[in-house]
Amino acid sequence: MPRFNPSPRAVGAIKAALFVVALLPLARLVAGVIAFPDWLGANPAEYVTRSVGDWTLRFLLLTLAVTPLRRLTGWNWLLRLRRMLGLFAFFYGVVHFASYVAFDHVFVLDEILKDIVKRPFITVGVAALALMVPLAATSTNAMVRRLGAQRWTALHRLVYPIAVLGVVHFWMMVKRDVTEPAIYAAVLAVLLGYRVIASRAGGRQPRTA
Repeated sequence: MPRFNPSPRAVGAIKAALFVVALLPLARLVAGVIAFPDWLGANPAEYVTRSVGDWTLRFLLLTLAVTPLRRLTGWNWLLRLRRMLGLFAFFYGVVHFASYVAFDHVFVLDEILKDIVKRPFITVGVAALALMVPLAATSTNAMVRRLGAQRWTALHRLVYPIAVLGVVHFWMMVKRDVTEPAIYAAVLAVLLGYRVIASRAGGRQPRTA
């Protein structure tokens, strides 16, 4: 594949465009809630919660896709997009959980805690979100310097179990047709499998996702 090495200004423009595009799913949901409820189907609350959950998983997989795509194409500038993709995964994960808290339990803490313990798929989802918190909190260059590259790298490998928990959460939530979570599981298996193969072949371990 031919090399594509955009200038720093072009990469900045790509990042800005990615930022806008990443917000479009949320903008559509907000517009649906405020002005176009027909967009959200018969159960708007469920649609919003599931939609932002889907986008959480998609951004997680996109974050994991950066390393193999960079290695296969030689487009090292893709690394400059990975942090933003990871932060958007966390952002949509927070919105997903907030939607569940607001729509399912109207912020009643006792009911929320009981539900987390009672329903395993919610337990798994909350565990995945909790693991994302330290990754988001240490996503800055300053935190890389403070923790040191080795410890920071070890911490950010939590993205692998987080992605697995995200797929498991989705799979457990679906009651009948598991086609969609199976697709996510297959994509995740490819992304993780690539890392195993590259590591065994003597490839260098990636810094993060």
